[in-house]
Amino acid sequence: MKIAVVGTGYVGLVSGACFAEMGVEVYCVDVDEHKIKQLQQGILPIYEEGLQEMVDQNAAAGRLHFTTSLADCMDQVEIVFIAVGTPSQADGSADLSAVEQVARIFGQHLQHYTLLVTKSTVPVGTAHRLEKIVRQELEQRGQAIEFDVASNPEFLKEGSAKKDFMTPDRVIIGVASDRARRMMSLLYRPFLLNNYRVIFMDVLSAEMTKYASNAMLATRISFMNEIATLCELTGADVRMVRQGMATDQRIGSKFLYPGCGYGGSCFPKDVNALVRTAAEHGYQMQIVQAVERVNQEQKKILYKKLHSAFDGQLAGKRIALWGLSFKPGTDDLREAPSLVTIDLLLQAGVQVIAVDPIAISAAQALYGDRIQYTTDVYRSAMGADAIVLATEWKQFRLPDWKRIRQLMNVPLVVDGRNIYDREELAKEGFLYYAIG
Repeated sequence: MKIAVVGTGYVGLVSGACFAEMGVEVYCVDVDEHKIKQLQQGILPIYEEGLQEMVDQNAAAGRLHFTTSLADCMDQVEIVFIAVGTPSQADGSADLSAVEQVARIFGQHLQHYTLLVTKSTVPVGTAHRLEKIVRQELEQRGQAIEFDVASNPEFLKEGSAKKDFMTPDRVIIGVASDRARRMMSLLYRPFLLNNYRVIFMDVLSAEMTKYASNAMLATRISFMNEIATLCELTGADVRMVRQGMATDQRIGSKFLYPGCGYGGSCFPKDVNALVRTAAEHGYQMQIVQAVERVNQEQKKILYKKLHSAFDGQLAGKRIALWGLSFKPGTDDLREAPSLVTIDLLLQAGVQVIAVDPIAISAAQALYGDRIQYTTDVYRSAMGADAIVLATEWKQFRLPDWKRIRQLMNVPLVVDGRNIYDREELAKEGFLYYAIG
């Protein structure tokens, strides 16, 4: 089978490489000529563990190609996946201009029955919208070529995307015809052989499943952050509360960790898009709206704790910020809580030295020389008035606290992910602030 994946960002590149790993011949398409040239040379635009090796191997095997033209491969492929960006617009709605452009090109160059599949996160009803665009293009050509539009939303977690794709919890596929279902069944046959759940449904339900899933996970995070705040006010320990909750099988333990807020390319964008979709249908999603409000406020928590610890006297302090990316395992800074913390600290006249194993280049593009950078936690601690943990990278889990205590000016740790032990740090002479 030959397929095209349009968009070589996070979702498109991971999907294309993983399909190629399964023996499919894949054409990865992107309008960014520089990105395609880089990919042809084996230079990836993103970091994802194991992805470089997978891309190199499948490109060398002739199963993975990179091109700027969807038109050039339309006569060869049976399925075209849309994996372009759908960023939030000012009103919170998803920007579908890139998605619609792919549909236009698809319609302009359709040669034989081909299945168009949205893998980008798109609002409910987008597949029907794309079908109309393709039909309009075919009418202008005077052609009556058959096609279908399906939905196959992605559920990849940055930092474990390769694993998520190859061993998924489930694969959601929305189709409107038996022919489309047969083609998607053939493509995902390796997953069926391994007994992974491939769930077929109608297209509208598949589109909604993506948004509903992300909104639920975001809700759990914001809910626990509110519980953590209440724990601090009442004297309860949120870690004990979480343990008591998680043992209830109806609740479980995943996405039940309090912290300094969620970020990334999915949750903030998808929560806002879901709210916007509801508004377009005359409905107000009060819970989902509250989820995002809580998260925006939670991103200020690290700064607030520092402000309290120093009685508001932050100007001139030197703060070591451990972690830049919105989560471990990625260099993605989109909507990262660290950025809110840095902005507030800079406004307060604080000297910031940031530590991250991967995301420094991305941060330099944003902040330049307004902050300092290092990959060494001990260098960051030299003369520091506080250490603030924003991202729970494994490298930060077991530092030599005795050594760090000797290097610091003020022995203060603000733990935005609750990964340290209060009693252990107290024994080493640290003042310790956590979430909840």
